Amino acid sequence: MADIKFQKVAVLGAGTMGAGIAQVCAQAGSEVVLCDLSDEFVSEGVRRVAAFLQKGVDKGKTTEGQRDEALSRISTSTDRAAACVDVDLVVEAVPEKLELKNGIFKELGEVAPARCVLASNTSSLSLAKVFDGVKGPARCIGWHFFNPVPIMKLLELVATDATSDETIAASQAYGRLLNKEPILVKDSPGFASSRLGVCLGLEAIRMLESGVASAEDIDKAMVLGYGHPMGPLKLTDLVGLDVRLAIADYLREELGLEGFAAPQLMREMVAEGKLGKKTGQGFYTW
Repeated sequence: MADIKFQKVAVLGAGTMGAGIAQVCAQAGSEVVLCDLSDEFVSEGVRRVAAFLQKGVDKGKTTEGQRDEALSRISTSTDRAAACVDVDLVVEAVPEKLELKNGIFKELGEVAPARCVLASNTSSLSLAKVFDGVKGPARCIGWHFFNPVPIMKLLELVATDATSDETIAASQAYGRLLNKEPILVKDSPGFASSRLGVCLGLEAIRMLESGVASAEDIDKAMVLGYGHPMGPLKLTDLVGLDVRLAIADYLREELGLEGFAAPQLMREMVAEGKLGKKTGQGFYTW
């Protein structure tokens, strides 16, 4: 499997992450099937890819030919089993619900070819639980991309005890082909990135809640003082307060650490529908 070339890729979930993953795979030369529950969802996913590529053209970073070539490699499907029956790689990017993900991978274990690597884009869930009962556990691995996928350089590869060295090597090689820098971590709550990132974000919310400084100034402290490309509050808006709250609650339960207890301000904002960029209002107005 170390020599595998992911020529055919299925991406499950056509939301922000799924569309970004489909884009970078297509730009790397793979034929990509973007799959979701409805024609409306997959059409919106392709629209996201086209819009992102067009921004690259407008900025002179992508040619019109490169844009058109990448788009030509992306097809769509609403039939998950049919989309995955003859592919080399499946990347799952559906909502962070353990039962949903596990059910999908159990299905894929039966329909995807034996050569196919099965990858989950989960940002925090236990991969051992995501892949529990899946046929061919040696080919199962976490591929945690970051938003926006075409820009962010990190690819966090998460290996379970069952993940084979061949699967890891193939994933690392393809990650570099995607112009990412892969890191390898073991399957543990929050992995490396979410555990650190969520902890920082929660503390920033506590500081805002107690009036230490404004959202803008808290973010500037990390951007100008520590060289972060984006402050923790703006990043929370980008990821989604509801998403980060769910991760925080999961990490608090799994790790038993008070640092992951979600601030009341965060819970109130989620209850009010102030989820960040996707709703137009979070710690910032978008």
